[in-house]
Amino acid sequence: MSCTTLLVGKAASIDGSTIIARDDDSGSGRYDPKRLVTVHPEDQPRRYRSVLSHVEVDLADAGDPCRYTIAPNVLPNRGVLAEAGASERNVAMSATETIAVNERVLAADPLVELVPAETDADGVETTPERPGGIGEEDIVTLVLPYVHTAREGVERLGALLERYGTYESNGVIISDVDEIWYVETIGGHHWIARRVPDDCYATIPNQLGIDDFDLKDAFGKQREFMCSADLREFMARHRLDRTMPAHASAFGDARAAVGFASDGSVEQADRFNPRVAFGTATAKDHIYNTPRAWYMQRCLNPSEDWDSPAARFTPTSDDIPWCRVPENKVTIEDVDAILSSHFEGTPYDPYGTLGTAESRHRYRPIGINRTGHMVAVQLRPYVPEAARAVLWTSFGSGPFTSVAPFYANVTDTPTYLRDTTPQVSTDNLYWTNRLIAVIADAHFYETNRLVEGYAEGVRAFGHRLVERTDEAVAAMAASGVSDASDGATSDAAASVPSGSDDVTAALEAANDEMAAYLRKHTTTLLNDVLYTSSNLMHNSFAMSDRWA
Repeated sequence: MSCTTLLVGKAASIDGSTIIARDDDSGSGRYDPKRLVTVHPEDQPRRYRSVLSHVEVDLADAGDPCRYTIAPNVLPNRGVLAEAGASERNVAMSATETIAVNERVLAADPLVELVPAETDADGVETTPERPGGIGEEDIVTLVLPYVHTAREGVERLGALLERYGTYESNGVIISDVDEIWYVETIGGHHWIARRVPDDCYATIPNQLGIDDFDLKDAFGKQREFMCSADLREFMARHRLDRTMPAHASAFGDARAAVGFASDGSVEQADRFNPRVAFGTATAKDHIYNTPRAWYMQRCLNPSEDWDSPAARFTPTSDDIPWCRVPENKVTIEDVDAILSSHFEGTPYDPYGTLGTAESRHRYRPIGINRTGHMVAVQLRPYVPEAARAVLWTSFGSGPFTSVAPFYANVTDTPTYLRDTTPQVSTDNLYWTNRLIAVIADAHFYETNRLVEGYAEGVRAFGHRLVERTDEAVAAMAASGVSDASDGATSDAAASVPSGSDDVTAALEAANDEMAAYLRKHTTTLLNDVLYTSSNLMHNSFAMSDRWA
């Protein structure tokens, strides 16, 4: 899989929300239809079996699952692949961001891959099947419905990784209204997690990204860092930290350089750079990964020097920060624009006029042809709990569509997004957007004004709809708090029960209204793009017969 992630801390966003956003991109040459669905507790399996790895996980003792809304694959051939969503407890997840670890890590803690059963010449089983670990297919399903906070989600995911292992290297995002945590798997059973600083954003482009880690905090108060129980010993035993003593001061006074005990064993320091210790920095990374981090940060810190020979960071820099403070508060529009971008304003834009034919196809763009969906989960602190989680969702290739808001705390989702078919059909949003992208791509400049007008209209309508619905939900909450004084109404209203039938109905009505708007205007866009592109076909001819 190949995805791009952007995380925004609550003090870095325009309204104090936490925002976790990720493009879910299929592998090259594959296109995975997507849908938006709600999973009820009674539909959650009590014993889970993975389609890909055959691992079985007993969920009977995991606690009572809650309702959650996700954006999974339509086809079941690779399992659930829930990908992104939010629960009625206002915990959100996005999983996974495919990453890579180096050979030293893989040697020290091999991935837990499925080993098929072996049979003799007569077909008699001689060696039983050995299941693999958990992976992208499983993670949201095994974690999201069982946790109440993001920290609890990290702890549960960590315990699952340590027990069952994983067959692939992944980054996993878990958030609530106060915190965003990013987890990276290290080999088959180890993991690290870092909290996104409240005033920062973080960028992750298919590469192990965390560039600073404090083992003292991870094994102490866990304010900003968490990790697998034996990470310090694991690193020391396998000599994984590469930091030179001369560079140790970059981590501050808390950092002691990697040292050697009198018996020759390694003493692992408290602070280290996981990207250097565990990650990769290859020529492929410089084509596929680092340019995306460079462009995302270019968008959010535009006044820095990104282009001159003296620029601190270039598209092939291996030390682009994992997180940093943006120049301005980040909006949903920023998130949508960045995760649908294609190096606009640089020589690397495949639709641009700068640079050369080679430079315009040198790097992998963020907004790519094989995007299945982009979901930005916004958890908002200023509205009643029942309405806090909004899934800003788009289907298909980002440059040709727009995100639209859908409340997560519902019992069902609109048919236009829920009932995506395996085959092409204009009765659902996914395939309609896919058709628009394929038609418009060949005539980007002639159709771009149509797409931009559509996107602007969708986002404007979406914001108005959310504001109107929020006000209605707040009024319901306030009217239901009979013993609250005027001064206490807002606090009491914020805790309106998630299961309130009236509130749920209001959220579902808003989602239906958004879907109806999308159906009407996406169909219109398809019609307009088809007409414009039809007139630009290579076999077009301007002359008509006299009776036309």
